[in-house]
Parts: sequence; C-alpha cells; structure tokens
Amino acid sequence: MKRNRLLLAALVVALVAIFLAFDLGQYLRLEHFKSRQAAIGEFARANPLLAGGLAFGIYVTFTGFSVPGALILALAVGAFFGLLYGTLIASFASSLGSTFAFLASRFLFRDAVRNRLGERLGAIEAGFEREGASYLFALRLAPMVPYLLVNLLMGLTPIRTRTFYAVSQLGMLPATILYVNAGTQLGAIQSASGVLSPVLIASLALLGVFPLVARYVVESLKTRRRLASR
Repeated sequence: MKRNRLLLAALVVALVAIFLAFDLGQYLRLEHFKSRQAAIGEFARANPLLAGGLAFGIYVTFTGFSVPGALILALAVGAFFGLLYGTLIASFASSLGSTFAFLASRFLFRDAVRNRLGERLGAIEAGFEREGASYLFALRLAPMVPYLLVNLLMGLTPIRTRTFYAVSQLGMLPATILYVNAGTQLGAIQSASGVLSPVLIASLALLGVFPLVARYVVESLKTRRRLASR
C-alpha cells in the first residue's frame, strides 16, 4: 500500500513537472483559445463527437490532476460546442475529474492525517457524516472557494465517493452553465474573472449557504419543541 502511494505521488509530481517545464499552461490561456477560435471551431463542427470526446478527456485529466484552468476550459467548451453540448461535456467532465482528485487525496493523505490528529479527528468526521453533503453543496456553489481545494480537503473526510460525485455534479452545475454560456461569446470576453460579477458571486454563495441555514433553523425549532413539551 505504501509503495502504491509513493508511485501515485511520484506520477503526480512528474506530471506537474512536465506541465511546468514545457509551459503547457500557455494552452490554457484565454488568449490562446481566442487566437485559435476559427480553426478549432471548424474542427469541432466537422467532428462533433471526436472533438467532444477529446475535450472531455482533456477536461477530466486537468481537473483530475488538480491543474488550474478548468474555468478557461469551460469558456472554450462553450465557444466550440455551444451551450447544451458544452454544458454536457463540462459538467460531467468536471465532476468526474474532481472525483478522481478526491480519491487521490484520500488515498495519499487521509491515513497520515488520521494518524496525526488521532481522536481529535473523530468529532470532525462525525460532523461530516451528518452534514457533509450540505457543506459540500455550499462550497460548490461558492465560486470564491477554489474547487481544487475542495476536492483535496473533501478527500480527507469520511464523505462517501458517490455522495461526493452526486453533490459535485449538482452543486457545480450553475457556475458551469454560467461559464459555458459566457464562452459562446468568447470574442467579447477579456478575462475569466470578468464573467462573475460581485452580485452573482454573492447570490451563488447565498444559494449554497441556504441549506445549512434551513437545517439549523429546523433543528433549533425541534429542540425548542422538545424542551417545551417536558
């Protein structure tokens, strides 16, 4: 098991090193997609399934290995595949890639964290057993929280993999639709950060927090009723 962890960690480090050494990040810049928009768009129109499959694979790979750039990929997918097909690609690819990153984090780091924190981790894990899906949903709807960080941190919790995937699929959908839709107007976009206004960020964050607040209110009312009936 320890050897497998070392091999996986070495693979991740090697891929990140290759990414940095060959400056592959230049292909994830908005300017690159805008400069190649006509050529890539023509290929996508002529080969929608092949191009969609390639885009899906690239998206899963980058999110799975926690490489920044998913927002740019969502814009590009919207530009080359349109809102419906682009959302289908980006939504499932981002959720699947995030689940891979989540599992890698759990495999590599969770035991070490458990050994270090010991009994102190018990209360945290118990809380996530009860509220994990709600917390994750709130984080997924808050664009100011880096999705890469959410993937890695959630891997350290006891949340089930299928729950993580399902909540991620649903929670990331609003922002995914937003970016893919913005990508259909790629020529007019100057930066990825310009897509989200402060009001929109606040709205998505409030939408994510609402389930937590609602559950707190319901539990408080139940507690008061139990105390009043005594």
